[in-house]
Amino acid sequence: MDSEIIVNKEKLENSPLEIYYLGDRSLRQSAKRVAKVDSDMRKLVREMLQTMYTADGIGLAAPQVNVQKQVIVIDCEPTNSATPPLVLINPTIKKYSNDICLFQEGCLSIPGVYLDVQRPSEIEVAYKDENGRPQTLQAQELLSRAIQHEMDHLQGILFVDRVENKLALNEELAKYKFSAKDVRSIA
Repeated sequence: MDSEIIVNKEKLENSPLEIYYLGDRSLRQSAKRVAKVDSDMRKLVREMLQTMYTADGIGLAAPQVNVQKQVIVIDCEPTNSATPPLVLINPTIKKYSNDICLFQEGCLSIPGVYLDVQRPSEIEVAYKDENGRPQTLQAQELLSRAIQHEMDHLQGILFVDRVENKLALNEELAKYKFSAKDVRSIA
């Protein structure tokens, strides 16, 4: 059963799933572990990938489409058809590097807003793939950041919660008509 989930890396006219935005309760819930990786789970993954590509994203977590399951899809090279997307089910970070870096992040659930966030530059993550097989991955740079960002969604945390520059945060949120009261600061 070696079925990599094949999805064309293209924008669809209609996204299969609805992305929820900052302020929606679904983004603040903790996702539940996936008990069984089956055809329904692979269908969800396929639809999440199609939704992510349609929205011009590089990552999407199930809670962003109001599915409270520990499922993440990531593709740091959405324009490269030769690079398969990454599917992480029940991901757990096993190691963080001591090296912390500041880098700008954005989120499909907070469109238009891009702000600096500090995160460890490298991680080791364990997860199940789309076939339910256990995997381990060493991730650096953008991939490391994308995994950490999406894993935050599984805990009901959004990147704006980690922004230290409150002035820039409030300005950006206001510019794109989001409410600062929906931020739960942990920075």
